[in-house]
Amino acid sequence: MFDLVALGELLIDFTEIGISQNNQRLFEQNPGGAVANVVCAASRLGIKTAFIGKVGKDMHGAFLASTLQDMGVNIDNLILSETEFTTLAFVALQKNGERAFSFARKPGADTCLKVEEIKAELLSQCKIFHVGSLSMTDEPAREATIHAVKTAKDRGAIISYDPNYRRMLWKSKSDAMDHMRSLLPYADMVK
Repeated sequence: MFDLVALGELLIDFTEIGISQNNQRLFEQNPGGAVANVVCAASRLGIKTAFIGKVGKDMHGAFLASTLQDMGVNIDNLILSETEFTTLAFVALQKNGERAFSFARKPGADTCLKVEEIKAELLSQCKIFHVGSLSMTDEPAREATIHAVKTAKDRGAIISYDPNYRRMLWKSKSDAMDHMRSLLPYADMVK
């Protein structure tokens, strides 16, 4: 039995860290993804956790899998894709202090998670099931997310939902609103 199972994005955040000697911006590789951050934080608190998601079978995917394992997160349902690349996010700071994002995700492995790749036992063996909205941006991950939420809810899990809006990942604002709102009826907690 797991205290918390999470499904969603696991990606690399290349975060701006300064300027090189050649006056070029420098970016540092960091593990990221709002859903992955939640499951790692819970694991640090001693909670038994598992992650459901997909990354590329590439250097970034290997780094992310290793990071989750090092944090004590069960990764038995982390798929390493042979055909899609791990999603990358480049994060720069604007002059006003706000973050600016640029994603390399066309498609990213996280958007290609399929219903049949989700281990059903994880959905029936969790107390809390956490999901974000970025897995709702594209198919087949959207269908997989909805299936997982409904299944976990039907099996008695508390549903935790983080509607995390990143404009550039959606076809339109109305598309984002429709799909992000579709999970609200299942949510017991909204971050």
